[in-house]
Amino acid sequence: MSAKDATEKDLSSIVIRVLIIDDDEAHAQAVAESLERVGCECKIATSGEQGAKLIESETADIVITDLRMDGVDGLSILRTAKDELPDAEVIVLTGHGSINSAVTAMQLGAYTYLTKPLDINELRNAVEKASTRVRLMRHNAELHRRLDEKFGFEGVIGNSPSMHKIIEKLKNVASTNSTVLIAGESGTGKELVARAIHQNSERKSKPFVPLNISALPDSILESELFGHEQGAFTGAVGKRIGKFEHANGGTLFLDEVGEMPMQTQIKLLRVLEDRKIARLGTNEEISLNVRLVAATNADLLEMVKQGTFRQDLYYRLSVVKIELPPLRERRGDIPLLTDHFLKELSSQYDKPYEGVSRAARRALMTYDWPGNIRQLRNASERMLVLDTDGMLDLDDLPEEIVPLGVPEGDSSYTSDRSGADFLIGRPFSEVERYYIERALDLADGKREEAAKMLGIGERTLYRKLKEYQKQKEEQNS
Repeated sequence: MSAKDATEKDLSSIVIRVLIIDDDEAHAQAVAESLERVGCECKIATSGEQGAKLIESETADIVITDLRMDGVDGLSILRTAKDELPDAEVIVLTGHGSINSAVTAMQLGAYTYLTKPLDINELRNAVEKASTRVRLMRHNAELHRRLDEKFGFEGVIGNSPSMHKIIEKLKNVASTNSTVLIAGESGTGKELVARAIHQNSERKSKPFVPLNISALPDSILESELFGHEQGAFTGAVGKRIGKFEHANGGTLFLDEVGEMPMQTQIKLLRVLEDRKIARLGTNEEISLNVRLVAATNADLLEMVKQGTFRQDLYYRLSVVKIELPPLRERRGDIPLLTDHFLKELSSQYDKPYEGVSRAARRALMTYDWPGNIRQLRNASERMLVLDTDGMLDLDDLPEEIVPLGVPEGDSSYTSDRSGADFLIGRPFSEVERYYIERALDLADGKREEAAKMLGIGERTLYRKLKEYQKQKEEQNS
């Protein structure tokens, strides 16, 4: 099969989702049935108000709306669709007496308009033409994700074996609605991963709403989550929309979920089971279409044993669990992350730089990074901001990092690390071999990163490794 044939096959396999909005239910049903016969997936709304709510909480590739409806009319639907579903195409249906309004719709961004009574073949042709652009956009997005596999997943950067596994898991889970629990030390990029899940899902045009539970007093947490009505409690002056409602159709990210009080845990569990909330001060329930992603740096299973976190809630949250390793366990990603941050910051500050010195790279690679990726980004920013000569070197690094990258024997710096003192007095070839093996260990076996850290060519490194292998074979023979 040729590449062109394969592409056409991929495009034809993409199912087009159509939302039909028409206050004439029989007409809406007839339109849906005619499009379902040619493979479309259709949903119907029988009023403008219902259609607007579906646009805000669901996804669609094509919106077909009647122009004249009581309350929310077709032009309002068009505006809402352009705001909430920017990648969707809108087809407007109108009577012969409303052509001027249909022209206005075209000026507002409608794909086309069709007059009633509808010609079914004309409708199918219009939908097929609109589908071509939608299919290409979705296909290109998939290709982009495939090309991004090696070094990241929409912002999640990493080329170490542990990150490859995480990125593969993210690719599998992003397109689903499964609840995800992200665990890891502070600064490992939990919110970044949550945003990547959202941006690579069909919810990406809907809100991503973050909430750090540890930053809120217990007294206002439930109001922040579920909202409240006027007078629900002392100080409730007016109605408030909670984070769950604000995230409807999108993703709610609850950071530091281990800090949630037990009473709120019970209410959150109920929301996850029923997919409904009630604002504080009312019994009226509101249906939700929200994906929940939670994060924690605590050991929730240990908290379950201690009775401070509900076991049933833990299993509800951890349908898919992603463990982010600390930066010290993925040192091979440090050069990649550093280059990424510096490129981003250089553009942000409009401050070019020539590169990062070998000594500075060695210092970055050997430091333990207790603050993880967040600390590395801050260090990268400090290097760039304080640099005066274009080359980012030891003098540009934070003080706690510099001594670890200083060449041995440089008396201008001191270090309490004496792990390699046993090499003093040993032949240079043994010292060289020790540092080559250490660099490979830090770079997770990747010769390119190890060579960059050592300041030698990859071919030179490869030749040295061949020599060591030969020596080993001779010793064993």
